[in-house]
Amino acid sequence: MRIITISLILLLTGSGGLYAQKPPFNGMTQNIGYDKMIPPLGIEVTYNKTVHILFPSRIKYVDLGSAYLIAGKADATENVLRVKAAIENFSGETNFSVVCENGNFYTFNARYAQEPELLSIEIADLLRQQGIKDKPNQISVGLADLGHNSPTLIDLIMRTIYRNNDRKIRHLGYMAFGVQTTIKGLYVNDGLLYIHVQIRNTTNIPFTIDFTRFKVSDKKLVKQTATQEKVIIPLRAFNEEIEIGGKSTVRTVFALPKFTLPDDKVLLFDLIEKDGGRHQSVRIESSDLLLAKTISKLKTN
Repeated sequence: MRIITISLILLLTGSGGLYAQKPPFNGMTQNIGYDKMIPPLGIEVTYNKTVHILFPSRIKYVDLGSAYLIAGKADATENVLRVKAAIENFSGETNFSVVCENGNFYTFNARYAQEPELLSIEIADLLRQQGIKDKPNQISVGLADLGHNSPTLIDLIMRTIYRNNDRKIRHLGYMAFGVQTTIKGLYVNDGLLYIHVQIRNTTNIPFTIDFTRFKVSDKKLVKQTATQEKVIIPLRAFNEEIEIGGKSTVRTVFALPKFTLPDDKVLLFDLIEKDGGRHQSVRIESSDLLLAKTISKLKTN
């Protein structure tokens, strides 16, 4: 019996090793090759200090591999994740994954260290330092609020519109109290409307935004009611700022979902000042939407 046991061990550990002899799955299956794997990034965590990871866009989802870790978005931020060990000196490794608003999926392996080498990590810099050009640790995923639209493409379109900074429209704007709001361009792609907005503060007093709002309202000059207004919530916003300093200008690109705008309706872009009265409101009519440029004519490289 002892000889049989030894022979079995040699059979499992020899010629390919123990792991090569794992029992097969039931039914028809195909092995996943390492070329299909997303290599994780290595992160060290500890109990008495917090590791902060800065992502390129808002965090939509976080999954922790075990109870050894605790994590959450840093207070008053949307793209900074704080991670630390839940218990001291845990052994081995665990993992966690993050999905960002731009559709990028990131995966990490985490291990305990008394003194982590890095406490503040900027993902883009980390990838560059490791010589990762094709970013194999991330992949674009679909997000429920975008339907069939690619979050990576939406992000690319908004960045391109912002970078080009073209003035395609010259008659849509609003100015009051030394603040000027201008619609610089309207673009459409795959059912989504992209609006390029510029806000210029010509005063010395900072303009702090309480909230922005897109809403479809009646053209008629009557008191608006809840049934006469439809709020359009942007899917994404690129370079959205809370405060426009004195004598400064800020530009933002919004991506809006598909909606209809009959001739008797208008789209209003409202900009409400926090603790102030310098509110802005730009009126966009259905005829203006016909001026929207198709993204096929926009260079996105």
